[in-house]
Amino acid sequence: MTYCVAMRLKTGLVFLSDSRTNAGVDHVGTFRKMSVFENPGERMLVMMTAGNLSISQSIKQIISEHTTATGKSIWTANSMYEATQIVGDAIRIVFERDASALQKFGIDFNVGIIFGGQIKGERCRLFQIYSAGNFIEAHDENPYFQIGEAKYGKPIIDRVFVGSDLTLDQAAKCALLSMDSTLRSNLSVGLPLDLLVYESEKLALTHFVTIDEKNQYFKSIIGSWSSQLRRVFDETADPLWHPVPAEVSDRLTLKADQTQSLVITPPKDILWDSIPTALQTLAQSQNSGQS
Repeated sequence: MTYCVAMRLKTGLVFLSDSRTNAGVDHVGTFRKMSVFENPGERMLVMMTAGNLSISQSIKQIISEHTTATGKSIWTANSMYEATQIVGDAIRIVFERDASALQKFGIDFNVGIIFGGQIKGERCRLFQIYSAGNFIEAHDENPYFQIGEAKYGKPIIDRVFVGSDLTLDQAAKCALLSMDSTLRSNLSVGLPLDLLVYESEKLALTHFVTIDEKNQYFKSIIGSWSSQLRRVFDETADPLWHPVPAEVSDRLTLKADQTQSLVITPPKDILWDSIPTALQTLAQSQNSGQS
């Protein structure tokens, strides 16, 4: 499995991917999920993949070589939309060639792609492409995409990444914290990470780093994040049980009358000798309260 996230901002794009690939619990591999198609000064395109690795690698190879019926390729497409259509076409080519054979072995055609970048003459754009080759584009209402094990890293992005007002560095930090949450909760996602930050209008690879367990910045921010979360947790009010002072009535409380519909009492003719003393006392008190 994998986890990839990409963010679109006013000032550029942020891409982050892990590199772990599993082929069973005793066979863990490392393969990069990020690919860059760059013609400096003219276009800078980034693709991240999740799903079946063999499918992803076939799609990447076709994208780099494929020319459409109109003579367009990833290197000559006039817009990001047209380039994304070429990626979608590559998915369909691999599907037509391999899907039936894979199905015979019980293997689903599973691939997810995030594709974004900039072509000279238009703004930065970001797309998510599905297994059928269809796609959607990121907009202000939804300025980021995730593929793979997205659920663990989504909450931090939803709370922090409120739109394109963040700087590129802040978005990169948010993406790394999102990745840390995923690394902690899912063994199928692992280091090293590939982080690419693209500044709008540069039309070339501007900032890229591979992050392993020795990276001091990554170690620093995840350590600080964990300690700050613990501090906020400790400072958050604990629930209070009855009796509750009036001045804290907005705190979580337990009232006896709220539990009546939850408690199931034993029949009155039950043989008490067969029940432990503590349970006898509880059941008898419940029965006496209802008589």
